[in-house]
Amino acid sequence: MFQVFKNRLELQGTLKTVTALRISQGRSTEPIGSDLPVVKDALGKPFIPGASFKGALRSRLESFLRGINPTLAEDPNQLVSSDRMTLIRDLKEQHNGNDEALTNALWTQTDLASRLFGSPWIASKFQVRDLTVNTETWFGQYQERDGVSIDRDTETAADGRLYDFQVVPAGTEFGFQAVVENAEEEELGLLMIGLHQFETEQIPLGGGRSRGLGVVKLLIDRTWWIDYPDDKPDELIRYLQRLVKHEKDHYKLTSETFEAHKQEWTQKLIDHLQSRIPATR
Repeated sequence: MFQVFKNRLELQGTLKTVTALRISQGRSTEPIGSDLPVVKDALGKPFIPGASFKGALRSRLESFLRGINPTLAEDPNQLVSSDRMTLIRDLKEQHNGNDEALTNALWTQTDLASRLFGSPWIASKFQVRDLTVNTETWFGQYQERDGVSIDRDTETAADGRLYDFQVVPAGTEFGFQAVVENAEEEELGLLMIGLHQFETEQIPLGGGRSRGLGVVKLLIDRTWWIDYPDDKPDELIRYLQRLVKHEKDHYKLTSETFEAHKQEWTQKLIDHLQSRIPATR
């Protein structure tokens, strides 16, 4: 479907491990080494997949939305159910050749969470790069920890169930970069709520969370905001010219301005959610 550029929010910062972090790449096949190594790049450095960050963020926000109204964040199984996919195919056939009508029809089938994070029929507006390690905070080593499976009957270690796993040490920093494009104000408000959860150490990442692993803290220290009314195409042309001239910082927000935007977007989200609270008897 055809897209029209309306707005773009760029975010950069740092994600710091408050406790050790374990995002596993699966059981190792190496004869020597950890049973469960962490995910690494081609140079053997740890990184956090953007999909892991985005998935944890979406899961937390969906739990909030379902607590208000289940229709705001559908069960993922329902999004790919045979009945739903048949309905989507029927809509595409019904509006074949009329992109605007098809877009509107698909929009009515899309919950708030999927409008921001994507669904099988609508692309995500929010993109997160893989978070690469800051080598000044990581000293080229991993911590090895022991694990054991407990026999629930005897409450002792199960035979042959001892294993070890790698973790990235606490205090390691990763670079954070994300972009959201063409988002409505309530969608930006939803994103701000989710990022605030990371800023306040409320969303752990990876495995071993019941053991205290995976606590992280996000710091966003650079933001760029581009927003154009439909009736001012000349402003968009100037934006393109500035990009070519490497003048993107013309759109950089101060911390005070970004905070003001956050409050405005969050209020739009609150207004939207209040309109969706089910009527009580």
